[in-house]
Amino acid sequence: MKDGHVHTSFCPHGTKDSIDEYIERALKLGYTEITFAEHAPLPEGFIDPTPMKDSAMRYEDLEPYFQAIEEAKVKYRGKIKINTGFEIDFIEGYELQTANFLNEFGPRLDDAVLSVHFLKNLSGKYDCLDYSPENFGEMVIEYGSVETIHRHYYQTVLKSILADLGPYKPKRIGHMTLANKFRLKYPIAQECTDEIIEILENVSKHGYELDYNGAGTAKPLCREPYPPDWVIREAKKRGIRLVYGSDAHQAKELGQGLERMLIKK
Repeated sequence: MKDGHVHTSFCPHGTKDSIDEYIERALKLGYTEITFAEHAPLPEGFIDPTPMKDSAMRYEDLEPYFQAIEEAKVKYRGKIKINTGFEIDFIEGYELQTANFLNEFGPRLDDAVLSVHFLKNLSGKYDCLDYSPENFGEMVIEYGSVETIHRHYYQTVLKSILADLGPYKPKRIGHMTLANKFRLKYPIAQECTDEIIEILENVSKHGYELDYNGAGTAKPLCREPYPPDWVIREAKKRGIRLVYGSDAHQAKELGQGLERMLIKK
């Protein structure tokens, strides 16, 4: 049982639960492997558009983060495989900065996830797709429709797959249907099937993996995994490797969604 997407107390919008608390909970759940994939510091020059500016960890916390995981590896050796990782944001227009960051810190990683949270809008500024239902509603007005947001999101995910981020680019695409986070309040009239299939074709072509993310099942306006069942079936047709990710931001969230998902590994 591997969980390939777990956050820590180094996340400003997360929890104060210690890494030990996460690992003890993981052992109780029968985990044999866990990846701590903290939100990596945002690219140099990028301004976090969220009100609290708390989307990612700080540069000054990088060394304490690495050290904390190394200490856990020693403490729990033989009990569970622990991976040092990041959740790397793909931000359109900041590919070079992201590649430079990965070139510097990639050699210290065991695992990583590549995700899209920020969309570049028509004015050239950025929106955080998943910040809040209220913020998403404002985006609907700005973009013109829910469908336009979804389409733009999937186009950005495709760009992340095709982007040259250097030799340490993550090979697992995070929560690829994150645009569905508020779907029960902002339903989409027509699924972006063509865009999703194109993403899957390119994930398969490049030999990448998908983060089979359980967090959406716990979101009150989503109540389904990222991605949902039909996408998982299409991914399996193409031989795409699926890696379960709880996307836990507190220890009690480890394992979330597993009872609802098509596979349990």
